[in-house]
Amino acid sequence: MRPEAPTSGEGPRRMSRELGWYASFSVAFGFVSIATGIFTTYGSVLASSGPRGIWAWPITVIGQLSVALVFGALAARIPISGYSYQWVSRIVGPVWGWIMGWISFAFLGVVLVAVDYTIASTILPELFRYVGTTQNAWAITAGVVLLQAVLVAASTRTTHRVNNVAVTIQLIGMVALTTLLFAVGAFTGKLDFGHLFDSGPVPESGYYALGGATHAGPFALAFLLGAFTIVGFESAANLAEETRNPARVIPKAMAQAVLSLGVLGFLFLVAVTAAAGRVNGVDASATPVATVITAVLGSVVGKILLVLVVISIFSCGLVITLSGTRLVYAMSRDERFPGWQLLRRVDRRTATPLNASVFMMLIAQIILAVFSRSTDALFQLFSAGTLLPAIIYAGTVAMYAIKRRSLPPTQGFSLGRWEIPVLVVAAVWLVYELLIFRDASFRAPWTYVLVLFAIGAVYFAALLAHRRRSGLTMPDLADVDRVLDTTGTATRKASDVAPGGGAR
Repeated sequence: MRPEAPTSGEGPRRMSRELGWYASFSVAFGFVSIATGIFTTYGSVLASSGPRGIWAWPITVIGQLSVALVFGALAARIPISGYSYQWVSRIVGPVWGWIMGWISFAFLGVVLVAVDYTIASTILPELFRYVGTTQNAWAITAGVVLLQAVLVAASTRTTHRVNNVAVTIQLIGMVALTTLLFAVGAFTGKLDFGHLFDSGPVPESGYYALGGATHAGPFALAFLLGAFTIVGFESAANLAEETRNPARVIPKAMAQAVLSLGVLGFLFLVAVTAAAGRVNGVDASATPVATVITAVLGSVVGKILLVLVVISIFSCGLVITLSGTRLVYAMSRDERFPGWQLLRRVDRRTATPLNASVFMMLIAQIILAVFSRSTDALFQLFSAGTLLPAIIYAGTVAMYAIKRRSLPPTQGFSLGRWEIPVLVVAAVWLVYELLIFRDASFRAPWTYVLVLFAIGAVYFAALLAHRRRSGLTMPDLADVDRVLDTTGTATRKASDVAPGGGAR
């Protein structure tokens, strides 16, 4: 199928390939953003699991790394914007692919609000010493979301430059903070490594129990720290059409981002938790990480940490906006998304999917308006932002496991003999993670998921009624650039992947 000619005022439906390895790595690193995840969820881990809860982090890293490797194997086979939506559509079928795409859209919308709301509700009040309210948190978050959308809509190159700088600052800052905490804490005697194994109150069911039908055990809840933080690495795959040699670059970038973030994040958690044992008021602090760092390194370094977290969160939200825009654009290009006639356009002047950027911003504002009415908005946002990627990862890994013998050939990365062990680890981890969400405290996130599913079901039913199932076969995507190898020679097209699996 040849691409139709653009209508008046509509730009080409492709974007230039200008991203290299560091840009791809920065996208994955920026979305995961350990400074964001640890700063905002560490207090919850202390309250629910005690200091011993940090030992769930290495297990989570192994589980998420196995998922990233599966995603890398898929990105090397179908390097197209839209990640799980494209993979499932072209390997299993467009109906299941659409469902996966809609879930991914719901995740990106809620997690964007979750990370940006943290700036307004927690960090800025601590940094500038003012009283945070629901009203000013709402107004500030809305402004941050708008600024990120303007950057993404105005220039992809500028967006990546801002993100690259922010990721570099985060890397240097986190390494420096971790080193200083260990060095100064050891020198001043403010490190208590025995505190790393304190459990806090233990219920009758036991500390390590998964819990009953409606409640998770303390250690199980600790996994949410890593499960919320180490997500979004797949955003690098969502920019495949803008990446040079994506089949080789993207799998490496995703795995390296998860591994480096996992190691650095755990060292930082050990340093903060060891110091927390000899700092008063940590349990009652709204920002326990800042409290510990201020006590050990002084108020100036504590302020620098807060600035670092603001930079990290803004970068994280910027990458989420970018990834959400590309997903909406990819589904609209395939005529699968509400309002696709407008959302598939690439603006001639900015060479970005401008309409999709505006749409993503508006969706985030609606989600913000709904959640900010709650007194526990941040917990509900983060919970939904953890549940949805777990569903996406589980569905994608299951698809890979079932269809692995009929996948299209790889163009740059393969799991090889490690395929079965990686799939087993990923499956066990994702089943365990999803079981945690039986806890009664996650009713609001499940409600959000069900409401979004219901909205999507109404639209998809209308789409099926209008086109019938036979009309939902995936287009050839002849307007997508051929995947290029390092010599610039055109290789296998993305459109060579048949809708039902395998190659044409």
